[in-house]
Amino acid sequence: MEQYFIIDFDSTFTQVEALDELARISLKNNPDREEIYRQIEEFTNASMEGRLSFTQSLEARVKLLQANREHLKQLITHLKKKVSTSFSRNTEFFRKHQDSVLIVSGGFKEFIIPVVTEYHIKRENIYANTFEFDADGKIIGYDRENPLSQEGGKVKLLKELNLQGEIYGIGDGYSDFQLKESGMIKKFFAFTENIERKSVAEKADHITPSFDEFLYINKLPRAISYPKNRIKCLVVGVIEEEALTQMQREGYNIRQRESIEDKYLEEAGILFCDEVSQPTPEHLQKAGRLKAIGCFGKVNRKLAEAACENGIIIFDDPKHNPRNDDFIPKRVIAFMNEGKTHTSCNFPDLQPPRNNNAHRLIHIHKNVPGILAKINDVFARHNINIVGEFLVTNPQIGYVITDVNTGYDPQVLNELKAIEHTIKFRLLY
Repeated sequence: MEQYFIIDFDSTFTQVEALDELARISLKNNPDREEIYRQIEEFTNASMEGRLSFTQSLEARVKLLQANREHLKQLITHLKKKVSTSFSRNTEFFRKHQDSVLIVSGGFKEFIIPVVTEYHIKRENIYANTFEFDADGKIIGYDRENPLSQEGGKVKLLKELNLQGEIYGIGDGYSDFQLKESGMIKKFFAFTENIERKSVAEKADHITPSFDEFLYINKLPRAISYPKNRIKCLVVGVIEEEALTQMQREGYNIRQRESIEDKYLEEAGILFCDEVSQPTPEHLQKAGRLKAIGCFGKVNRKLAEAACENGIIIFDDPKHNPRNDDFIPKRVIAFMNEGKTHTSCNFPDLQPPRNNNAHRLIHIHKNVPGILAKINDVFARHNINIVGEFLVTNPQIGYVITDVNTGYDPQVLNELKAIEHTIKFRLLY
């Protein structure tokens, strides 16, 4: 059965509400701008939460804008930098599903089309309102005949489109939930990467903190193999807020504790700690999911060795660099996203180039002869072509990154995990 994906624009495809941002541009020199901003944001939130009809909200906001075509050009430039992180990294999904992805928004085509068409979304699949301008290019209104300018407009539009197949809705607002309420879509996913509206989230079939999560749940192709919101980052000790902000922006699930407790370490994929709160080698025996440690200070030698034996990379900052709140998160993120180990204190150094047209697999094993041959034998027996392979070692481990350019049976992954002396195996993307 054909599948269709109905995606909202404001606070979903992009991180912001476009009309709110347009107001900040058009009213920049207005002495009453702060009060007008507040009014516009209140109208936005009231309609998104179902407290005010969309028609009333839209009309009120457009009147307050005082915007023109030049302001729209500035807005478009701004919005292109504000595409939601998990949408921007899944460009390949949009390329492959360009016939089945529809942008349906109460926003305006004048700023939506230039943003989303850069992600292979077809112009004819973009449904939104249109502004009306006077001779000088000033916005004076909008097309009130467009169903998307009216209350329940998304439901009205979907009835007109009469799509035949399974329809999934993704959005953050009440108008998106109305699609589910109408019975016209199979499932509604409340998108919370940018904002969570409780009145909407509590009515959704699923809450999706990222587009990666949506793709993962529905077994669709995605840029990363496992959604970051499902990976817990345990934080112990005194860690600067900037470091945590970086991890939150990446989508990781942050959990802060005063000290290391086994029950929380067992669930963690990443550990951030300060020098006095670092785990013991014994702690690591119970940390089966742990992939990376970021230590804001110098790591002791026994921990570094034990972590390496367990396939856990460590990035530390023995120089107590005042910018380690930026340095360590970036190193951890580069490892989690691409497998890069540069500047690690316990892994061999590897900085592979990213290959966007391949699947990347990471194999960590004891440094014994013959492992690479066994890895390649698995690929050969399954007729999988290797487009890039990198092996580095230290006295304890071998670290292999393999890029393959074809799909594969899950049995391939099981065979790679089963190779003798394997410590950890991970499908990266």
